[in-house]
Amino acid sequence: MGQAMASVFLDRGYEVTVWNRTASKADPLVAKGAIRASNINDAIASNELVILSLTDYDAMYSILEPALEYLDGKVFVNLSSDTPKKASEAAKWLDAHGARQITGGVQVPPSGIGKAESSTYYSGPRDVFDAHRKTLEVLTQADYRGEDPGLAALYYQIQMDMFWTSMLSYLHALSLAEANGLTAEQIRPYAIETMKSIPMFIDFYTPRIDAGEHPGDVDRLAMGVASVDHILHTTKDAGIDASLPAAVLEVFKRGMAKGQADNSFTSLIEIIKKPMV
Repeated sequence: MGQAMASVFLDRGYEVTVWNRTASKADPLVAKGAIRASNINDAIASNELVILSLTDYDAMYSILEPALEYLDGKVFVNLSSDTPKKASEAAKWLDAHGARQITGGVQVPPSGIGKAESSTYYSGPRDVFDAHRKTLEVLTQADYRGEDPGLAALYYQIQMDMFWTSMLSYLHALSLAEANGLTAEQIRPYAIETMKSIPMFIDFYTPRIDAGEHPGDVDRLAMGVASVDHILHTTKDAGIDASLPAAVLEVFKRGMAKGQADNSFTSLIEIIKKPMV
């Protein structure tokens, strides 16, 4: 991701200083005209705006703690993936050392950097974001979510929650298909049609969920339990891993136990809001 970002900045005529813990990884960027910093101190000192693209926030501390004297007055755009809590803690830590943080959550893979349709969540001090918005929009569209430094990370993790659980259900469905002699290509158009239907359900249920209303006029949890139970038994009959539908059925049954049988399956949100004891 960091290489893709630096490359786009170079393509747009920006002067870019790069530093990587593995120096050789910066070679292609240096060949394109980037300035290689010999160490993290030089990298931070070279510009007011510092963009971090790391595995997590722990990596940020390991890199910046030896360079505390260089942090004052700098703006760190932290595009590393981590929790909202850790993003907020990092912002406070940087502030204590005279620096400011803009938290970012990139919504696309490296191949999407520099494309007009791509977007990144940002949060943090509005004045700092506004001062650097034009630069950040070189990478993707900039979707500012608010002053709270944890908001961008929260929006990002919400999207990742939906993405990974959806894609895991897709892989489970393909495993079920293959166990019955069907190929991924045969399932592809039907999988796409199923996924295309999701926005319709989101649009329909959103105002009801916000209002705390889960009437059983369109669907009932009891019917959902029967449906998921059928999926579970179909999975077991195919001889594949049944842990995913079993987990879904367990949540549905908890809703039933709370008297939600005649309400919509969306009533399960009240179950999910509370940790299991």
